[in-house]
Amino acid sequence: MPTYLDHNATTPTDPRVLEAMLPYLSGPYANPSSLHRYGRAARDAVEQARAQVAALAGADAGQVVFTSCGTEANNLAAHGVASGAPRGRLLYSAIEHPCIDEPMRALADAGWPVETIAVDRDARIDIDAYGRQLTEAPVRLVSCMVANNETGTVQDTARLAGMAREAGAVFHADAVQAAGKLALSFQEWGLQLMTLSAHKIFGPKGVGALVVDRGLDLVPQLRGGGQERGLRAGTENVAGIVGFGEAAALAVAELETRRAGWLALRTRLEDALGGLSGVRLLAVNAPRTPNTLQFTVPGIHSATLLGLLDQKGYAVSSGSACASGSDEASPVLLAMGLSNDEALCAIRVSLGLGNTEQEIDGFVTTLKQLLAGMGLSMPAVVGA
Repeated sequence: MPTYLDHNATTPTDPRVLEAMLPYLSGPYANPSSLHRYGRAARDAVEQARAQVAALAGADAGQVVFTSCGTEANNLAAHGVASGAPRGRLLYSAIEHPCIDEPMRALADAGWPVETIAVDRDARIDIDAYGRQLTEAPVRLVSCMVANNETGTVQDTARLAGMAREAGAVFHADAVQAAGKLALSFQEWGLQLMTLSAHKIFGPKGVGALVVDRGLDLVPQLRGGGQERGLRAGTENVAGIVGFGEAAALAVAELETRRAGWLALRTRLEDALGGLSGVRLLAVNAPRTPNTLQFTVPGIHSATLLGLLDQKGYAVSSGSACASGSDEASPVLLAMGLSNDEALCAIRVSLGLGNTEQEIDGFVTTLKQLLAGMGLSMPAVVGA
């Protein structure tokens, strides 16, 4: 039986989520903007899901704007703040997902002054450097992810947001990889924007959300209707939104159980890999999401090892699935100080519902066999 260990890329849809969606896939499928009884039923379902997603985010329901995915939400955050606003510097961390990096680069091409925020060897924001950046010319927007998709490193989001507010900047947090693994608090952290995605929390693909502070002047990027507080035109994906809501409710209800289970499995994996010849564990000195572990095997290109593991029935990745077709080293790992050659040897294991101790032990045994077959005989290196 194949073993799936790539849940940071996407998660399987929970059967309970699918069950909640089925009435909106197979029954009357009304436009939630319609005023007849079927439209009102669809609207009620959307609003119930909005409340469920808000509870996941630690926000009010009226702050949740549904989108087609996390990528759209991140683009709305970046371009929505910049559009029509007075020019100011845009800051984002050097370890952001491509769906923040690329919009920021596009804004730079349009003349906005854009800078990256440095991180340390464990992918944590360099607080001192960040503080200095905020004291320079006015900053319009800061974007820092709550948890990194490759290393799992968790930032002190409340502190980062507080520093941005003091500098008069809008703070956006991409919480796609943190949702369902950490307790989120949009309001208590003092955020103005937060991105979420359903398919990372055992919900359906094709639906995400941007949580928006009511006092923020955000310019819509999709026009043509008044849906989603006028911030995102287009008929809502009712079935997907219902699935998102159910996945969010389950994530909240089962958070502690899931976290404890994943942490136990990750610790088991770390203990086994920590003594394995030639393996270097990454970001072990930083707080991390409980389901994520990244390591390198110097001298063995990740594409080679991924292919061999896949043949043995183990699905893992080298990092962001959105950059998996690239032959270039991960910008996240380069920002952490790894050499280009080291970064090209990274493997990420990300756990999800249903993974077991037997699967972890089988993965480690298979990895040992593969490395032995390659004649690897380097000493183990833990950390950086």
